[in-house]
Amino acid sequence: MITDIKGLHHVTSMAGDANENNAFFTGALGLRRVKKTVNFDAPEVYHLYYGDEVGTPGSVMTTFPFGQMPRGRRGVGEVGVTEFAVPKGALPYWAERLGSRGVSGLTQDSFLGEARLGFDGPDGDSFALVESEAQGRVPWTGADVPEDAGILGFRGARFRLNDADATGELLGFMGYVKGESADGVTRYVIEGGNAADTIDLEETPSGQAAHQGAGSVHHIAFAVEDRAAQLEVRRALLDTGYQVTPVIDRDYFWAIYFRTPGGVLFEIATNEPGFDRDEDTANLGSALKLPSRYEEHRAKIEALLPAITD
Repeated sequence: MITDIKGLHHVTSMAGDANENNAFFTGALGLRRVKKTVNFDAPEVYHLYYGDEVGTPGSVMTTFPFGQMPRGRRGVGEVGVTEFAVPKGALPYWAERLGSRGVSGLTQDSFLGEARLGFDGPDGDSFALVESEAQGRVPWTGADVPEDAGILGFRGARFRLNDADATGELLGFMGYVKGESADGVTRYVIEGGNAADTIDLEETPSGQAAHQGAGSVHHIAFAVEDRAAQLEVRRALLDTGYQVTPVIDRDYFWAIYFRTPGGVLFEIATNEPGFDRDEDTANLGSALKLPSRYEEHRAKIEALLPAITD
């Protein structure tokens, strides 16, 4: 069994308009944009990162805003809901805030004793705010959301799958412990990691397959402390029969990827070096940062990218 995974690192979705995306995460949700860079494989597309003050692993939502990309089709074989943690008692504030901003899909319920507020993102993405213990986390307070209501980071994520057994077995191999089940959803929790520590598997045997597009989660990343731990995880996955990519330098972390039995793309990302490697904390996310191989093409890339109104 793998013992190096510490919970979630980040979640990455595809999106439509860059300004609408930026306004939603920094305006409606009050997160900090901690990095403005580009897609490594399509430098004419932004890669935007949102999180707490420094982009702590377990707090970072990242997006690829492709502009006129058609919306994805929700279904099985994907991360169906991305879940953020908020302080206990914060949901009435968020229900009023999101409702006043015209956010759609607002629903309140509970799961395993946790109060939840579901809502839609600008591209039809599915999110939930879950009242949780802070566990030492503090929200970004540079927006207009009060500290006693601010987003603490991720609570976890909910996968929608035709058959949850193989993915549950994989999560167990990754160090997650199977917990309670209710309404066709089973919780898996990793112990001793960061507070972004839950994965819920929702089994829908007759569900239609998801089709990726704007609003779809492209991949979900799990955190390891450093490159040595990442190599141990990679070795263990290869020995178990998974096809895993070589280590890829993503500037702010190193990454490996593999596809799960349920179809979800997993990444294992390092906590090092972090988002302050090329910007000081006070200015995170303000300037366009390019991977080194694209720096000589900066003028051309900047001409292709839409201006983001902060």
